[in-house]
Amino acid sequence: MALRLYQFAISHYCEKIRWALDYKKLNYETTNLLPGQHAKTVQKLTRGAGTSVPVLEHNGDVIQGSSHILDYLDKTFPDIPLTPVDEAAKSLALAWETRLDDEAGPAVRCYSYHHFLQRPKIVVPMLAAGTPFYNRILLSLAFSRVNEIMRKWMKINENTAEKSRQTMETLLTELAETYSRQPFLAGDTFSRADLTAAALFAPLFQPQAYLVPWPKPARIPREIKAWLDQWQPQLQVLKKIYSDYR
Repeated sequence: MALRLYQFAISHYCEKIRWALDYKKLNYETTNLLPGQHAKTVQKLTRGAGTSVPVLEHNGDVIQGSSHILDYLDKTFPDIPLTPVDEAAKSLALAWETRLDDEAGPAVRCYSYHHFLQRPKIVVPMLAAGTPFYNRILLSLAFSRVNEIMRKWMKINENTAEKSRQTMETLLTELAETYSRQPFLAGDTFSRADLTAAALFAPLFQPQAYLVPWPKPARIPREIKAWLDQWQPQLQVLKKIYSDYR
């Protein structure tokens, strides 16, 4: 059975797995889901284990969550590994990945959505990316409810967005300092730690390989645009990792 990835095109955790699959040169198919309507599909796949994506299906196995999927891919397809063999480097890579998954991913999501949810004409095409065209219409018609649900589910408000901004700045500072001393976060080769860092921050430098209809610079919310201008040096470090290994 072919590898099948159930995903939101916009999700940076899903981009993490798309990148891993491409990096390992694996053939796979994607099923793009619409946020909200995805729950029934994912619960059926995981037998009620949860509704989060990404979910990978392969030969009867169903793996949920980006970190678990990376474990599965390295075990099942050991060629071109993403997990270091050296135990010290492996431990460091996994520690970086866990921290980035727990801190960077939610922070980027919260900060970005807090501002973009105020601009439905911009965010709707990104949420519906890769799904049938009529989903844009459905999301637009129900956007006030979508906005309410997303803010409640992800705990998005002025205070959490501000805390998320601070979290991003702390991590970007530390990542830039680390990369100034060494080429990779863990060991002497590209690993799941580097992939996670660049993938989770990718929405902030909007790479073309991400295949999402990013807004033109003039349509980016003023607050985000000012922040991006200030933090370009640190983001460029991750953008280079992305361009070199994606």
